[in-house]
Parts: sequence; structure tokens; C-alpha cells
Amino acid sequence: MDIKKLAPWNWFKKEEEESAANVPVRRSGQTVSPEDRSLHPVLQLRREMDRLFENTFRGVGLAPFNTDFFTPLTSSGLLKPQVDIAATDNEYTITVEVPGVSEKDVTIEIADNNMIIRGEKKQEKEEKDKNYYRIERSYGSFQRLLSMPEDADQDNIKAKFKSGVLTIKMPRKDVPKSGVKRVEIK
Repeated sequence: MDIKKLAPWNWFKKEEEESAANVPVRRSGQTVSPEDRSLHPVLQLRREMDRLFENTFRGVGLAPFNTDFFTPLTSSGLLKPQVDIAATDNEYTITVEVPGVSEKDVTIEIADNNMIIRGEKKQEKEEKDKNYYRIERSYGSFQRLLSMPEDADQDNIKAKFKSGVLTIKMPRKDVPKSGVKRVEIK
């Protein structure tokens, strides 16, 4: 039995470490994280409930669920697109939903065993009619930081972008067993 299958790799370890650096502020008997300070109390409650469920699911190795495509959860105001990660014996597949973003506005970098997915959403819609004129704009930057497992083959990563979905295929490589040594009992 492979114990690693029971406790899967935490891809969001580095991202969680960075968000933990934002120390919550205590005000009038309640704790408010920096990104929630400007939100209405009902939205703060929803965000805390979402965070509770995400941490619970992540703690048992399941992917958290969320209904928003972009959830502005970072204190820096960056958008946070949804990420799905699947694994087979041969490869990892990472899917990032970025609706309204074009391929040229997305970058993927590998640094210090971390995959950094960045992009920018620039959307403008203009309507002219004889009785009205309307322009809708949507702009924002996003970033996801994924800690890569030891068996990820960083030299053979392939990515494709289609219809607002970024799909990254990362082959798995054999990793030598760590220094496990059997002691003979006499």
C-alpha cells in the first residue's frame, strides 16, 4: 500500500504560507483578516464559511469547491481563478479556469519548485443604440502559486489554452526512495 496516496501532495502549500503572513486584525471582539476589512458583514461571514469548508476539504486531500470563477481572496487584490488538479500514475493535469482572458495574457513560470501562473483580464464591451450608450469594462490581475511535488518532471511540462481554460500536463518521474534502511533484528 502506498501511503502517499492516502495523504496527497499539498499543491497550495506556498500559496497558503503567503496568505498566512497576512495577520488578522481584531476589532470590537471579532477577528477580521486584511482582505475582509472593507466587506459588508454578510460577505465577511460568507467568506469565512467558504474558508472553513476549503480548509476542511483540503485537510482530507479533496479539492475545495467554489461557485465563483474568480474569487478575490488575496489581500493584494489579485483575482484567484479556480484550479483543478488530477493525477494518474503517469502525469499530473492542472486545469485553470480563466474566462474572458486571452492566451497572450497568461504566463507560466517555474521557480524554486513552484509553478507560478499569472495573467491579466482585460475585457471591454461597448454598445451603442439610438437611445443609449453603454461601456462595460472588466480588468484585473490574477496569480496562482502551486508547490510542485518531488516526482513532477519540470523539464517536460506542456500547456494549452482553449476557450478560457488553461490545461497543463506535467509528466511524473521516478523518484529514488528516500533513505529508508531496514534494521535487522537479532
